[in-house]
Amino acid sequence: MADLSARDVERVKFAFSIYDFEGNDTMDAFYVGDCLRALNLNPTNAVVEKVGGTKKKKEKILKVDDFLPIFSQVKKDKDAGSYEDFVEVLKLYDKSDNGTMMYAELEHILMSLGERLEKDELEPVLKTCCDEEDEDGFIPFEPFLKRLLAFKV
Repeated sequence: MADLSARDVERVKFAFSIYDFEGNDTMDAFYVGDCLRALNLNPTNAVVEKVGGTKKKKEKILKVDDFLPIFSQVKKDKDAGSYEDFVEVLKLYDKSDNGTMMYAELEHILMSLGERLEKDELEPVLKTCCDEEDEDGFIPFEPFLKRLLAFKV
């Protein structure tokens, strides 16, 4: 935890307080992933589970002193992608080198690679984050990524 700046600690305490629904300086471990994402980290569900997040409510309760090392660990994780990493990946699908990709290809990627999404999970995300397809079925991918990474559930 010594690697966290005073600003990081304050940000963590503020985000933690938002998920302290009981007002007793605790957070249900069910919200660990949400809290980390609110702090601009991008952990996968597997990482959240590995660091102590739970799939069900009321299985585990954390104090802020329990959460600070979790934040520190996830912040150091080099496997979590950044906006720039995601842009580079989607450029692989930009056949015209103009910042666009096929909407259907994006849909396929999100349903078949990494932590796969089901069609019913994916539709609201795409509807919220994607621009309209052009007449050839292409969308600009950078606005999609910006909206996706800013999107909080």
